Formats: sequence, structure tokens, C-alpha cells
Amino acid sequence: MLNKDSVLGALNGVKYPGFEKDIVTFGFVKNVEVSDENVFVELDIPSASEDIANELKENITKVVSGGGAQRVEVVIKQPKPPKQMSNSQSGKNIAPHIKNFVMVSSGKGGVGKTTTTVNLAIALASQGKKVGLLDADIYGPNVPRMLGVVDKAPEIVGQKVKPILVHGVEMMSMGSLMEQGQSLIWRGAMIMKAIEQLLADILWSDLDVLFIDMPPGTGDAQLTLAQSVPVTAGICVTTPQQVALDDTERSLDMFQKLHIPIAGIMENMSGFICPGCSNEYDIFGKGTTKPLAKKFNTQVIGEIPIEPAVREGGDAGKPIVFFKPESVTAKRYQEAASKLWDEIIKVNEEGGASNEAIQPTTPAGVSACSTNSQGGCGC
Repeated sequence: MLNKDSVLGALNGVKYPGFEKDIVTFGFVKNVEVSDENVFVELDIPSASEDIANELKENITKVVSGGGAQRVEVVIKQPKPPKQMSNSQSGKNIAPHIKNFVMVSSGKGGVGKTTTTVNLAIALASQGKKVGLLDADIYGPNVPRMLGVVDKAPEIVGQKVKPILVHGVEMMSMGSLMEQGQSLIWRGAMIMKAIEQLLADILWSDLDVLFIDMPPGTGDAQLTLAQSVPVTAGICVTTPQQVALDDTERSLDMFQKLHIPIAGIMENMSGFICPGCSNEYDIFGKGTTKPLAKKFNTQVIGEIPIEPAVREGGDAGKPIVFFKPESVTAKRYQEAASKLWDEIIKVNEEGGASNEAIQPTTPAGVSACSTNSQGGCGC
């Protein structure tokens, strides 16, 4: 006799594709309704794959029909598939095994961008995420010194390079691949190629997040990155002074033009913590980035004060988040990392990064100039 129990009995014979257990044992069957010889089955599965859903529908229809049902309706609820993580202009994702890319940028140098990137990466790694850090600041690669691995050479595996593991973070930098103190006098095309190779030719693990410490400004490196991988979110680092905020606005505008979701602004040098009394003083101002964040519909995810231990740790290769986790600054980095992760989840739930990169713009009346394959001017 066709009833709910007989249908569930039949469904016990339907294994979830790729597994030995059946869909009833897994708890995927959420509802069964029987009316005369009509059967309705509702499932809720963890996979977004259409192939799995179609295979299940076919197998369910077969076993239930074999039990006497004349009409079988199967409804399968699935998680929303992520939007295809590719760039609409280049269509490339040269590191598809990395789940999320976070571009850390600044409008000008000297605002603590690299210090911020290093400590955010370590903070997120301490929260249980698999984290990598790519130092894409080709002309000023400071990450190795700040992580205390300035004299450590990376391991070569076949034709690729293994990243250096330090403080729970996988790291690679041009500073680790060249002689210390050596200058790079490269044209834009060479910088673009170097960034592509640092993404594709490094043996990155299946990372939850790869932080990318960008050079200051808005130029070839930023455009290359957005055309090479789908950047999940961007962070802009600034200081409270108006001259820094002017450049920060340009960086935020760049994120918008490249269609990179803005995770937030890090306000560095936001107040000063006295090492003697632990009081905090606003010597350079504080909170000046909030109106800018509102203008770009984002948030200030961290206000990092001036604390001597930050500078000392950066010079000595002892990041404050790792070596002084109970300090005020370390706790603020941890809070900022948590907010960043929330933004990453939000971006992915809304369909992922699109990164529809645009062609670089030129002012009115100025001719655009391209580079040839050797890095020279193509005019």
C-alpha cells in the first residue's frame, strides 16, 4: 500500500551521490506527502551542484514509481551557487584554489599599510583561518622584515616556489626572491608580469584568504590584480590627516571603478597610547575617516593607535598581534579581522566578487600610451 512509510522505505535505497549513506539517514528528506497515487518529496541538500540534484531526482522518481506511485514530484532545496569568480574583462582566475582575495591598498605611502596587512593576516590566522600574505609592493617589499624572515630563502619545488610559513601565515614577497637592498627599476609591464607570477607560480595552499599588500596609489599593480583574480574585498589604510584622506578617497574610488567590494577603512595612527601611563591621546586626530566611509557606503573596521610596540615589533620582525596579543593594539587588530571576515561572508552570500575591471583612464586631452612586450613604450 502506498503511504508515507512505504515511500520513506523506498527512499532508504537512494544513496547520496559519492557516499555510502542514503538520503534518509543523512537527514536530507524534509517532507513526504502522499495523496492517492501522487507523491511529493522535498529534500534539502548541502551541494549547489545541478548534476547531483538531477541524479537524485532521477533515482527518487525511479524507486517511488516502482512502489506504485503514478506521479512523483521532487523538490530539492540547495545553497545558492556562488557567482562565477572571474573578471568580466579578462575572464581569468589564475589561482582558483584560493577562496578569497583581499586587496590592502592606500592612497599614499607611509600610512602603515604593510603593518596593517601583516597584523590583520596573523589575527585572522589565529582565529582559525588558513591565511596567506602576498607582498605585491614590488618596489618596497617590507613584509619579510616585519615577519622576521628577511634572511630566509624560500624553497624551490620543481618549477615553482613554496611560500614561507611564519606565525601561521604563508608568505611570499619579491624581497624574499632577490638580494637584500637590490633595487628594481622596472616598467609597468614588468610589474604586471611579476604580480601574475607571484600569484600563479607560488605553491599556495587551499587558503581561506590571501591578503595582498599593494603598492601605494592606483596604477598598474592594482589593475593587474583585478584582472588576474576575483578580489573578494578591498581594505583602504589611511591616517586621520586631511592630506592622507584626499588620497584615500582616490583609492576608494578605484575600488568602485574596479567593482571590488569595499570591506572598510583602517584608520592608522588613530590616537597615541602612552607607554608610561597607558592613557590614549588624540595627537593627530581621530575618527576623521567616518564621513569618508559613509560617502562610500562602507565602515571604519579599525582605529589603530600609535603604540611604540607596533614600531618596535615591525623593525624586529615581531608583529604585535603575535608577540603582544594582550595589548590594546593587538585586540583592535583582532576586532578588525573579525569584521573583515564578516564582510567576506557577506560578499560571498550575495554572489561573490565580479571584479568587472575597467580600462585605465586618461585625462581629457592626454593620449593613452601602451607598453609593448618588452616593457617599452608602444606609442
